[in-house]
Amino acid sequence: MIATGFAVCLACLASAQNTQPQEPALSGAESSNTMNPPPKVPPGVILVKGAWSSASDSVTPVPEESRVANGVLSNPYFGINFILPSGWAKGYDGPPPSDIGRYVLAHLRAADLHTAGMGSILISAQDMFFTPLLATNALQLVNHMKDTLQADYKLEEPLTLTKIAGRPFTFFAYWSPVAQLHWYVVATQIRCHAIEIVLTSRDTKLLASLIGDLDKMTLPAEASPTAGTGGGDFPVCMKDYARKENILAKVDPVFSEPRSNSIPVRIIIDQEGKVKHIHFVSAFPEQAKAITDALFQWRFTPYLQNGHPVEVETGIMFGRTPQPSTILPTVRATRE
Repeated sequence: MIATGFAVCLACLASAQNTQPQEPALSGAESSNTMNPPPKVPPGVILVKGAWSSASDSVTPVPEESRVANGVLSNPYFGINFILPSGWAKGYDGPPPSDIGRYVLAHLRAADLHTAGMGSILISAQDMFFTPLLATNALQLVNHMKDTLQADYKLEEPLTLTKIAGRPFTFFAYWSPVAQLHWYVVATQIRCHAIEIVLTSRDTKLLASLIGDLDKMTLPAEASPTAGTGGGDFPVCMKDYARKENILAKVDPVFSEPRSNSIPVRIIIDQEGKVKHIHFVSAFPEQAKAITDALFQWRFTPYLQNGHPVEVETGIMFGRTPQPSTILPTVRATRE
């Protein structure tokens, strides 16, 4: 389920096309092959042409910017730092964010090739602004995952509330009797994103040990399966803040060509009601430019918290809007 690493090498492609050597003209197929050789792609790189994530500046952290260095996984956007278990390292890079706001933040596995098949750790995030499921928090999202397991999978541990690294999480486990694989799932919510950590192995003792290793994480104080709506060091995150009653001035983007894709966009609005940061979860470059030009002209009613204006983060869907797929009931979970 983990995609191979992706990278974009458009600059390399442009360079290969625009800096051809000047040689005497040849004729026929020889001329075509000599003057326009196919661009060379670096080993281990896959070119992807299409919608991608981007941002209006390179300073403000964005969700997809996870790093693994010196045995520590860090993600400044979510305020996550995780000391990897001994002998574990980064695995494959994930795919680009999807147009429903699904991210692969990290894939971890044993660094020793002889033990790499023992298990894996997948850390992902679901943007709650753009999920097609009518879930309002991480607890509802994980409960839906539990209730929609395919027939080949069996529930191993019921949904419970627990604590990891001193923060509340929800937990459940399932397994495949045929494959003899077990999955332990823990989740919480940060900045209106459901953060899921999925541990996979045939060895339940290893999984229990890895759950213990998760206590080495540091997480923001707001992390909670039913809260996690920003504030403090983060902007307050609020779904659908870009409603008509909150918009004082608006300019519609002008697209150069019609496309049928969904364009989920997160924006941070400053204390004066101006757009200060734009994050495109998935957009074509020309779409991102048109929307950026428009959004920087929008003006909002400043968001007040305890009578004082604060920064607010919200989402706007341009283009095609995915239809909601499932209504999730209120969820109750037992406590460990």
